[in-house]
Amino acid sequence: MLYCVHNVLLLGPPGSGKTMLSKRIITILPDLTQEEALETLKIHSAAGLTDPNLTTFGLRPFRAPHHTASDIALVGGGAIPRPGEVSLAHNGVLFLDELPEFNRNVLEALRQPLEDHYVHVARAYKSIKFPSSFMLVCAMNPCPCGWYTDPKKECHCTPQKIQKYLSKISGPLLDRIDIHLEVPSLKSGDLLSVTPSENSASIKKRTSQARALQLKRFCKTKIFSNAQMGHRQIKQFCTLPEDASELLKKAIDELNFSARAHDKILKVARTIADLDGQETILAEHIAEAIQYRSLDRNFYF
Repeated sequence: MLYCVHNVLLLGPPGSGKTMLSKRIITILPDLTQEEALETLKIHSAAGLTDPNLTTFGLRPFRAPHHTASDIALVGGGAIPRPGEVSLAHNGVLFLDELPEFNRNVLEALRQPLEDHYVHVARAYKSIKFPSSFMLVCAMNPCPCGWYTDPKKECHCTPQKIQKYLSKISGPLLDRIDIHLEVPSLKSGDLLSVTPSENSASIKKRTSQARALQLKRFCKTKIFSNAQMGHRQIKQFCTLPEDASELLKKAIDELNFSARAHDKILKVARTIADLDGQETILAEHIAEAIQYRSLDRNFYF
Protein backbone atom coordinates (compact mmCIF):
# COMPACT_ATOMS: atom_id res chain seq x y z
CA MET A 1 0.00 0.00 0.00
CA LEU A 2 1.35 3.41 -0.95
CA TYR A 3 1.70 5.61 2.10
CA CYS A 4 0.98 9.22 1.20
CA VAL A 5 -0.29 12.08 3.35
CA HIS A 6 -0.26 15.88 3.29
CA ASN A 7 3.18 17.46 3.53
CA VAL A 8 3.52 20.20 6.17
CA LEU A 9 5.62 23.34 6.61
CA LEU A 10 5.74 24.82 10.14
CA LEU A 11 6.53 28.53 10.38
CA GLY A 12 7.25 30.26 13.67
CA PRO A 13 9.81 31.97 15.92
CA PRO A 14 12.48 30.05 17.86
CA GLY A 15 11.13 28.11 20.83
CA SER A 16 7.54 27.99 19.61
CA GLY A 17 7.54 24.18 19.57
CA LYS A 18 7.98 23.37 15.88
CA THR A 19 10.53 20.60 16.45
CA MET A 20 8.59 19.09 19.36
CA LEU A 21 5.38 18.99 17.32
CA SER A 22 7.19 17.39 14.39
CA LYS A 23 8.69 14.63 16.54
CA ARG A 24 5.23 13.81 17.94
CA ILE A 25 3.61 13.32 14.54
CA ILE A 26 4.45 9.61 14.32
CA THR A 27 2.54 9.03 17.60
CA ILE A 28 -0.75 10.13 15.99
CA LEU A 29 -0.33 8.44 12.60
CA PRO A 30 -1.99 5.05 12.02
CA ASP A 31 0.24 2.08 12.91
CA LEU A 32 2.24 0.38 10.21
CA THR A 33 0.40 -2.43 8.47
CA GLN A 34 2.25 -5.76 8.21
CA GLU A 35 2.96 -5.10 4.53
CA GLU A 36 4.32 -1.62 5.26
CA ALA A 37 6.44 -2.87 8.18
CA LEU A 38 8.08 -5.61 6.06
CA GLU A 39 8.79 -3.18 3.23
CA THR A 40 10.30 -0.64 5.62
CA LEU A 41 12.41 -3.25 7.41
CA LYS A 42 13.88 -4.38 4.08
CA ILE A 43 15.08 -0.84 3.35
CA HIS A 44 16.58 -0.40 6.82
CA SER A 45 18.24 -3.79 6.55
CA ALA A 46 19.82 -2.81 3.21
CA ALA A 47 21.30 0.21 4.98
CA GLY A 48 22.54 -1.94 7.89
CA LEU A 49 20.15 -0.30 10.36
CA THR A 50 17.67 -1.58 12.91
CA ASP A 51 14.73 0.27 14.46
CA PRO A 52 12.89 -1.49 17.35
CA ASN A 53 9.99 0.97 17.01
CA LEU A 54 9.06 -0.62 13.69
CA THR A 55 8.64 -4.13 15.05
CA THR A 56 7.91 -3.62 18.74
CA PHE A 57 5.59 -0.62 18.71
CA GLY A 58 4.39 -0.44 15.10
CA LEU A 59 5.47 3.20 14.89
CA ARG A 60 6.35 4.67 11.53
CA PRO A 61 10.00 5.64 10.91
CA PHE A 62 11.07 9.21 11.71
CA ARG A 63 14.19 10.58 10.03
CA ALA A 64 15.66 14.02 10.76
CA PRO A 65 18.86 14.68 8.76
CA HIS A 66 20.98 17.70 9.72
CA HIS A 67 20.91 20.71 7.41
CA THR A 68 24.54 19.99 6.44
CA ALA A 69 23.53 16.68 4.84
CA SER A 70 24.57 16.18 1.21
CA ASP A 71 22.23 15.32 -1.63
CA ILE A 72 23.64 11.77 -1.69
CA ALA A 73 22.94 11.36 2.02
CA LEU A 74 19.39 12.53 1.41
CA VAL A 75 18.39 10.60 -1.73
CA GLY A 76 20.90 7.74 -1.65
CA GLY A 77 23.86 6.71 -3.75
CA GLY A 78 27.55 6.01 -3.26
CA ALA A 79 29.96 3.65 -5.02
CA ILE A 80 27.83 0.80 -3.68
CA PRO A 81 24.33 2.30 -3.87
CA ARG A 82 22.67 2.63 -0.46
CA PRO A 83 19.27 4.06 0.46
CA GLY A 84 19.26 7.67 1.61
CA GLU A 85 17.13 9.47 4.16
CA VAL A 86 14.13 9.73 1.82
CA SER A 87 14.04 5.92 1.56
CA LEU A 88 14.77 5.33 5.26
CA ALA A 89 11.71 7.52 5.92
CA HIS A 90 9.57 5.36 3.61
CA ASN A 91 6.11 4.83 5.17
CA GLY A 92 7.01 7.43 7.80
CA VAL A 93 8.11 11.02 8.33
CA LEU A 94 11.08 12.94 6.93
CA PHE A 95 11.70 16.01 9.09
CA LEU A 96 13.81 18.88 7.78
CA ASP A 97 14.50 21.42 10.54
CA GLU A 98 15.74 24.91 9.60
CA LEU A 99 14.64 24.30 6.01
CA PRO A 100 16.31 27.37 4.40
CA GLU A 101 19.67 26.28 5.84
CA PHE A 102 19.78 23.21 3.58
CA ASN A 103 21.77 23.58 0.35
CA ARG A 104 19.59 24.47 -2.61
CA ASN A 105 20.68 21.40 -4.61
CA VAL A 106 19.76 19.15 -1.66
CA LEU A 107 16.24 20.57 -1.50
CA GLU A 108 15.83 20.33 -5.27
CA ALA A 109 16.75 16.64 -5.07
CA LEU A 110 13.57 16.12 -3.02
CA ARG A 111 11.28 17.04 -5.87
CA GLN A 112 11.49 13.73 -7.74
CA PRO A 113 10.87 11.40 -4.76
CA LEU A 114 8.01 13.64 -3.59
CA GLU A 115 6.42 13.36 -7.01
CA ASP A 116 7.16 9.73 -7.94
CA HIS A 117 7.53 8.13 -4.46
CA TYR A 118 10.73 6.35 -5.43
CA VAL A 119 14.40 7.15 -6.04
CA HIS A 120 16.33 5.80 -9.04
CA VAL A 121 20.06 5.51 -8.28
CA ALA A 122 22.06 4.80 -11.44
CA ARG A 123 25.72 3.74 -11.58
CA ALA A 124 27.85 2.47 -14.44
CA TYR A 125 27.43 -1.17 -13.42
CA LYS A 126 24.12 -1.13 -11.60
CA SER A 127 20.81 0.72 -11.36
CA ILE A 128 18.71 0.45 -8.20
CA LYS A 129 15.23 1.74 -7.45
CA PHE A 130 14.49 2.55 -3.80
CA PRO A 131 10.93 3.31 -2.60
CA SER A 132 10.49 6.70 -0.92
CA SER A 133 6.88 7.41 -0.02
CA PHE A 134 6.97 9.60 3.07
CA MET A 135 5.35 12.55 4.82
CA LEU A 136 7.57 15.62 4.51
CA VAL A 137 7.52 17.85 7.59
CA CYS A 138 9.60 21.05 7.45
CA ALA A 139 10.23 23.75 10.03
CA MET A 140 11.60 27.23 9.55
CA ASN A 141 11.75 30.68 11.09
CA PRO A 142 9.86 33.51 9.37
CA CYS A 143 13.08 35.51 8.89
CA PRO A 144 16.85 35.18 9.51
CA CYS A 145 16.61 36.42 13.12
CA GLY A 146 13.40 34.49 13.71
CA TRP A 147 11.23 37.19 15.28
CA TYR A 148 9.41 38.76 12.31
CA THR A 149 5.96 37.46 13.31
CA ASP A 150 6.45 37.61 17.09
CA PRO A 151 4.41 40.40 18.75
CA LYS A 152 6.74 40.70 21.77
CA LYS A 153 10.19 40.80 20.17
CA GLU A 154 11.43 43.18 17.54
CA CYS A 155 12.73 41.91 14.22
CA HIS A 156 15.79 43.70 12.84
CA CYS A 157 15.72 42.07 9.40
CA THR A 158 15.14 44.24 6.33
CA PRO A 159 12.44 43.23 3.80
CA GLN A 160 15.24 42.36 1.36
CA LYS A 161 16.85 39.99 3.88
CA ILE A 162 13.52 38.34 4.63
CA GLN A 163 12.76 37.91 0.93
CA LYS A 164 16.20 36.45 0.27
CA TYR A 165 15.75 34.05 3.21
CA LEU A 166 12.37 32.83 1.97
CA SER A 167 13.54 32.56 -1.63
CA LYS A 168 15.93 29.76 -0.63
CA ILE A 169 12.88 27.51 -0.86
CA SER A 170 12.03 27.08 -4.53
CA GLY A 171 8.52 27.40 -5.87
CA PRO A 172 8.42 23.81 -7.22
CA LEU A 173 9.29 22.41 -3.78
CA LEU A 174 6.78 24.69 -2.05
CA ASP A 175 4.14 23.51 -4.51
CA ARG A 176 4.53 20.00 -3.12
CA ILE A 177 3.71 21.12 0.44
CA ASP A 178 -0.03 21.15 1.15
CA ILE A 179 -0.12 22.80 4.58
CA HIS A 180 1.68 25.95 5.78
CA LEU A 181 1.04 26.01 9.51
CA GLU A 182 1.85 29.07 11.61
CA VAL A 183 3.23 28.17 15.05
CA PRO A 184 3.21 31.27 17.30
CA SER A 185 5.09 31.56 20.58
CA LEU A 186 3.24 30.10 23.55
CA LYS A 187 1.69 32.52 26.01
CA SER A 188 2.43 32.23 29.74
CA GLY A 189 -1.14 31.13 30.41
CA ASP A 190 -0.74 28.19 28.04
CA LEU A 191 2.60 27.19 29.59
CA LEU A 192 1.24 27.30 33.15
CA SER A 193 -2.16 25.78 32.39
CA VAL A 194 -3.03 22.60 34.28
CA THR A 195 -5.99 21.78 32.03
CA PRO A 196 -5.24 18.45 30.31
CA SER A 197 -5.04 18.64 26.53
CA GLU A 198 -6.13 15.94 24.10
CA ASN A 199 -3.72 13.00 24.22
CA SER A 200 -2.06 11.32 21.27
CA ALA A 201 -4.12 8.14 21.62
CA SER A 202 -7.43 9.93 20.97
CA ILE A 203 -5.96 11.90 18.06
CA LYS A 204 -4.54 8.69 16.62
CA LYS A 205 -7.99 7.13 16.79
CA ARG A 206 -9.39 9.95 14.66
CA THR A 207 -6.58 9.77 12.12
CA SER A 208 -7.03 5.99 11.83
CA GLN A 209 -10.76 6.44 11.22
CA ALA A 210 -10.08 9.11 8.61
CA ARG A 211 -7.54 6.81 6.95
CA ALA A 212 -10.12 4.02 6.80
CA LEU A 213 -12.64 6.42 5.20
CA GLN A 214 -10.13 7.34 2.51
CA LEU A 215 -9.24 3.73 1.74
CA LYS A 216 -12.93 2.97 1.33
CA ARG A 217 -13.50 6.08 -0.80
CA PHE A 218 -10.68 5.25 -3.22
CA CYS A 219 -11.05 1.45 -3.25
CA LYS A 220 -11.94 1.46 -6.96
CA THR A 221 -9.13 3.79 -7.95
CA LYS A 222 -5.33 3.61 -8.04
CA ILE A 223 -4.86 6.09 -5.20
CA PHE A 224 -5.11 5.63 -1.44
CA SER A 225 -5.47 9.06 0.16
CA ASN A 226 -6.84 12.57 -0.28
CA ALA A 227 -3.32 13.94 -0.79
CA GLN A 228 -2.98 11.90 -4.00
CA MET A 229 -6.16 13.16 -5.64
CA GLY A 230 -5.87 14.57 -9.13
CA HIS A 231 -8.21 17.13 -10.67
CA ARG A 232 -10.71 14.46 -11.72
CA GLN A 233 -10.95 12.97 -8.21
CA ILE A 234 -11.21 16.45 -6.69
CA LYS A 235 -14.25 17.21 -8.85
CA GLN A 236 -15.80 13.87 -7.86
CA PHE A 237 -15.11 13.79 -4.13
CA CYS A 238 -14.86 17.48 -3.18
CA THR A 239 -18.25 18.87 -4.15
CA LEU A 240 -19.17 21.89 -2.04
CA PRO A 241 -22.45 23.32 -0.74
CA GLU A 242 -23.25 26.85 -1.89
CA ASP A 243 -21.90 28.70 1.17
CA ALA A 244 -18.60 26.79 1.11
CA SER A 245 -18.24 27.37 -2.63
CA GLU A 246 -18.84 31.11 -2.21
CA LEU A 247 -16.25 31.29 0.58
CA LEU A 248 -13.63 29.58 -1.59
CA LYS A 249 -14.45 31.80 -4.59
CA LYS A 250 -14.06 34.92 -2.42
CA ALA A 251 -10.72 33.68 -1.06
CA ILE A 252 -9.39 33.00 -4.56
CA ASP A 253 -10.43 36.45 -5.80
CA GLU A 254 -9.22 38.46 -2.80
CA LEU A 255 -6.08 36.50 -1.88
CA ASN A 256 -5.05 35.75 -5.48
CA PHE A 257 -4.70 32.00 -4.99
CA SER A 258 -3.40 29.98 -7.94
CA ALA A 259 -5.17 27.00 -9.49
CA ARG A 260 -2.71 24.73 -7.69
CA ALA A 261 -3.51 26.37 -4.34
CA HIS A 262 -7.23 25.93 -5.11
CA ASP A 263 -6.75 22.17 -5.50
CA LYS A 264 -4.65 21.90 -2.34
CA ILE A 265 -7.27 23.78 -0.30
CA LEU A 266 -9.93 21.35 -1.47
CA LYS A 267 -7.77 18.29 -0.71
CA VAL A 268 -6.92 19.55 2.78
CA ALA A 269 -10.57 20.51 3.40
CA ARG A 270 -11.58 16.97 2.38
CA THR A 271 -9.19 15.59 5.01
CA ILE A 272 -10.43 18.04 7.67
CA ALA A 273 -13.98 16.88 6.95
CA ASP A 274 -12.89 13.24 7.24
CA LEU A 275 -11.28 13.93 10.63
CA ASP A 276 -14.53 15.62 11.65
CA GLY A 277 -16.52 12.58 10.53
CA GLN A 278 -18.39 14.61 7.88
CA GLU A 279 -19.19 13.33 4.41
CA THR A 280 -19.85 16.86 3.14
CA ILE A 281 -17.14 19.51 3.08
CA LEU A 282 -18.59 22.43 5.04
CA ALA A 283 -17.71 26.13 4.92
CA GLU A 284 -15.85 25.79 8.22
CA HIS A 285 -13.61 23.12 6.68
CA ILE A 286 -12.84 25.39 3.71
CA ALA A 287 -12.10 28.30 6.07
CA GLU A 288 -9.63 26.19 8.06
CA ALA A 289 -7.91 24.91 4.91
CA ILE A 290 -7.50 28.49 3.64
CA GLN A 291 -5.65 29.37 6.85
CA TYR A 292 -3.08 26.71 5.98
CA ARG A 293 -1.84 28.58 2.87
CA SER A 294 0.20 31.32 4.58
CA LEU A 295 2.89 31.62 1.92
CA ASP A 296 0.29 31.73 -0.87
CA ARG A 297 -1.72 34.57 0.66
CA ASN A 298 1.24 36.95 1.02
CA PHE A 299 1.48 36.38 4.76
CA TYR A 300 4.76 38.25 5.06
CA PHE A 301 4.40 41.20 2.67
